[in-house]
Amino acid sequence: MSNAVYTHGHHESVTRAHAARTVENSAAYLLPYLEPGQRVLDVGCGPGSITIDLARRLGDGEVVGIDASADVIAQARALAEASGVRNVRFEVGDAYAVDAQDDAFDVVHAHQVLQHLGDPVAALAEWRRVSRGIVAARDVVYSATAIHPATEGLREWRRLVVALQDANGGQADAGTHLKAWARAAELSTIATDVETWCFESDAARTWWGHQWAERAVASSFATGTQERGLASPADRAAIADAWTAWAEDPDGWMAMIHGWIVARA
Repeated sequence: MSNAVYTHGHHESVTRAHAARTVENSAAYLLPYLEPGQRVLDVGCGPGSITIDLARRLGDGEVVGIDASADVIAQARALAEASGVRNVRFEVGDAYAVDAQDDAFDVVHAHQVLQHLGDPVAALAEWRRVSRGIVAARDVVYSATAIHPATEGLREWRRLVVALQDANGGQADAGTHLKAWARAAELSTIATDVETWCFESDAARTWWGHQWAERAVASSFATGTQERGLASPADRAAIADAWTAWAEDPDGWMAMIHGWIVARA
């Protein structure tokens, strides 16, 4: 199986940002397909915030979250315990080889996962195997990220995010590929559209800008761009400064588009 390097890594600045995700802000397209009593698999669940939110919406249903990282699975279990949600469980798992029988789930869901996989079609085919209903996925289109003001540092950030993801064996614009990948995986009745994140309020700019200022110099973005020869420490420091300035700029505005699919298994 083709392996890719997980571009973001699991630095605290990354998992903190991922833990702010909910169904409403990151998987709203899936809401019309959710019903009480369903059994749902959340692939690449990370720290588990979307997974737990899914479980809250399913009544007596069950959600299983899997991730390749034992560390984030531990975080997800702790979050579930603290939230009091009982119809959710988390396991270390492989996106290419799910530990489940055929047709075990009503819904298989993955948020920002396929962009990091070296063989997304093989993963989708495996998710089709374990789904008796739908397979749903959402991924970003990094090269289409729109930023104002588009300073040199932020333009360089956008270039480096795309370059690093590609160098790591992933696909930075995975959102544009989802329909094609789903067809290649022999999924059917594929619905597809876009959702967006927009960061423009003082609170949103502060949250997004400062976490990326930290990630630029401390996370796997820093180590990856160093090891791949894509950026120097000075380059990364300039990007961090650019994000800090953007966060403090009342004119700051940013939009990221994400493609999504809901396909029948």
